[in-house]
Amino acid sequence: MPIHGGYVPGVSIYQTPARTFAIVGAGLAGLACADQLAAAGHHVTLFDKARGPGGRMATRRIATELGDASFDHGAQYFTARSPGFRALVARWEALGLAARWPEAGADAWVGVPTMNAPVKNMAAAHDVHWSARVDALLRDAAGWSLRGEGLSGQYFDTVVIALPAEQAAVLLEPWDAAMAQQAAATRSDPCWTAMIALTGTLPTGSMTLRDCGPIAWAACNSSKPGRTGPQSWVIQATPAWSLEHLEADATWVTQALLSGLADCLQIAIPDPVCATSHRWRYARSGAHGAGLLHNPALDLGVCGDWLIGPRVESAWQSGALLGKRLSEQKALDH
Repeated sequence: MPIHGGYVPGVSIYQTPARTFAIVGAGLAGLACADQLAAAGHHVTLFDKARGPGGRMATRRIATELGDASFDHGAQYFTARSPGFRALVARWEALGLAARWPEAGADAWVGVPTMNAPVKNMAAAHDVHWSARVDALLRDAAGWSLRGEGLSGQYFDTVVIALPAEQAAVLLEPWDAAMAQQAAATRSDPCWTAMIALTGTLPTGSMTLRDCGPIAWAACNSSKPGRTGPQSWVIQATPAWSLEHLEADATWVTQALLSGLADCLQIAIPDPVCATSHRWRYARSGAHGAGLLHNPALDLGVCGDWLIGPRVESAWQSGALLGKRLSEQKALDH
């Protein structure tokens, strides 16, 4: 049974007439907002252009001759420092969806058996439309509607944008220029990420590497709790290197980062059984500091890690804050 990030299933914490909410983006921020709104008895529908849950907590599986290799190619781990998020992570741990990963630090947590497992669990509690790309928002006397691929044209009372700042700015521009400018000014750093799986194990005593040459972070992904398959490594380039080579060929990027890992570890790396790269244009968010953005006159809200800081926990905090704000506003309106 899915758990719900901020509420008890079936119990409304606000006795208000139900309203309809569309949330654009079904990552951790959007789902945290949805949890709060659903707890208040509102009807929530989420839309995401991805094929499944994860967002920046994404996981990729690649079939190899040694079995499936697993790569957490987005966020590598997360911390839990605020009371609300600590409580949620404790529930994830109790359900076997999260575990500590000491190799990354005493306060590091990962999803189990994949980084996106907690997000999958949260998404299962909601009406999420995957492969639904929202290109524009429309508003008339009937309310808000969304335009783009895989959309039905239904109307909603309120729209929440839970996207990276650059993408949020595009949707906001026709409706709230000030919020759009704030989003556009809070830039994300890009990140090229290489993923390799090996026939054996690398002769190194360390499962993680930080800040060496072009590499910001590298880790043996298969050393995380609950992982199976061949030894797999995730190599993430620095923002500067990623920006310099943003439009480079993915095969070249893979080889460059693999060479960088060999140089940093000062070992020879055997030919991998699989090797590929993923380009994150919006990897590490900025830090606006507002927590959320809200235009009550338009019934329009914005949440995301970029409104607090570049951490997984920040995404949850922003979404939960906005969901609570919207629920309280609707209670006062009625």
